[in-house]
Amino acid sequence: MNFDSINGMQAILGEWRGPATTLLHVIIILALSWLAMRVVRKGLARLHAHMQQDLDDSERIKRLDTLERVFRYVATVVISLIGTMLVLSELGISIAPILATAGVLGIAVGFGAQSLVKDYFTGLFLLLEDQVRVGDVVEVAGKSGLVEEITLRYIRLRDYEGSVHTIPNGIVDTVSNRSRGFAYAVIDIGIAYREDVDEVYELMRGVAAAMRADPELGQKIVEDLEIAGVDQWADSAVMIRCRFRVKPLEQWGVRRAFLYRLKQAFDAAGIEIPYPHLTLYAGEDKKGSAPPLRVQQQAAAS
Repeated sequence: MNFDSINGMQAILGEWRGPATTLLHVIIILALSWLAMRVVRKGLARLHAHMQQDLDDSERIKRLDTLERVFRYVATVVISLIGTMLVLSELGISIAPILATAGVLGIAVGFGAQSLVKDYFTGLFLLLEDQVRVGDVVEVAGKSGLVEEITLRYIRLRDYEGSVHTIPNGIVDTVSNRSRGFAYAVIDIGIAYREDVDEVYELMRGVAAAMRADPELGQKIVEDLEIAGVDQWADSAVMIRCRFRVKPLEQWGVRRAFLYRLKQAFDAAGIEIPYPHLTLYAGEDKKGSAPPLRVQQQAAAS
């Protein structure tokens, strides 16, 4: 092999050395970014598992799950941005002009993206103040449902019919959480005016006691039935209001079970569940002394 061949090979190697080094650096950066994401996710998962061992409160466990999702999302975004800037730097693309341009564009776009910024700030405070968690049943922005996902930008709900509602955090001004700590199953019972209210109270307490003794329902009810008393005199019924203190998200099931069993108890005791009554008048004179209209049924001619 002569000197010309050696010099030619060295020239070829010199030409490829730069791109090969750049490619190697890019591969290393991508590998380190992927490794950093794996480490962060595993670290968050282990921290979550360790903190969950010391907690018996399901509410705090839901909070941990929510925070883990958000921190994992934020870490992924940050690592991806850093990795992208390092790759661009290795490819010879200056980051400074990009950052400067992004700053100028950020100011210009900021006026049009105020709602997006508001979404992120509101989402941050929703999480810090522990107003909502994944698994809660809430009402926000006129929509109710189970929280399936919460990020810094939006809350995703699924309602009873299965419809999914994605609500930007920026429009959330009030959060009504129906699953925090405990709930009340509030029930209004209507009985006829001729019924004995005290007898109805005893029936209601008996049904409630039977529910608390039930192996399945008893675990959902925290306290005995609380009877508020006669709530109003309606057009055709005396309305009695009562409530159960129950575990979170159990208020609807307990309410249905109580109404079902109370209907059976009313039927057995002959307690009338009223329906609207209507009195018809054929017309009155100015003194208002006309008798009510009586409708007589006549048998059809055979």
